[in-house]
Amino acid sequence: MAPKNDKSKNGVISHGLVAENRRSRYDYAIGETMEAGIVLTGTEVKSLRMGKAQITESYASPERGELWLINAHIPEYLQANRFNHEEKRPRKLLVSRKQLAQLDQEVSRAGNTIVPLKLYFNDQGFAKLLIGVGKGKKNYDKRETERNRDWNRDKSRIMKEGGRG
Repeated sequence: MAPKNDKSKNGVISHGLVAENRRSRYDYAIGETMEAGIVLTGTEVKSLRMGKAQITESYASPERGELWLINAHIPEYLQANRFNHEEKRPRKLLVSRKQLAQLDQEVSRAGNTIVPLKLYFNDQGFAKLLIGVGKGKKNYDKRETERNRDWNRDKSRIMKEGGRG
């Protein structure tokens, strides 16, 4: 599980949550999750440590025997003049061969997608991505999810008030 944000007083994240795809659990029925490392350049790491990244519209794709993160947005690091990185370049994800074969098999099934859930720094300071295999939800499934969430919220409020509804 990814730790919460831990910012020092200058706004740099030493370890903790950088970006979260909160909409993914609404749009997809997430099955199995796993942690993957990311191959990054120096300016990308510095930009992530500033807490600026977006993974809401991104996905992972197994191509050419490797796993790639597509369409993730890591903004340029402002102090890096000409040695900066492209903001939406494909980034390689680091998983074992066994995990890659399993993900490739899951994606080959109809309707499954590899969805990034959270981007964070672990306790050792490495950037990690929590990915999950998700199947797209239909509109009626989304409404049912909202209904269950609202009911659980109301139920906990009623229980907190001591059952006096």
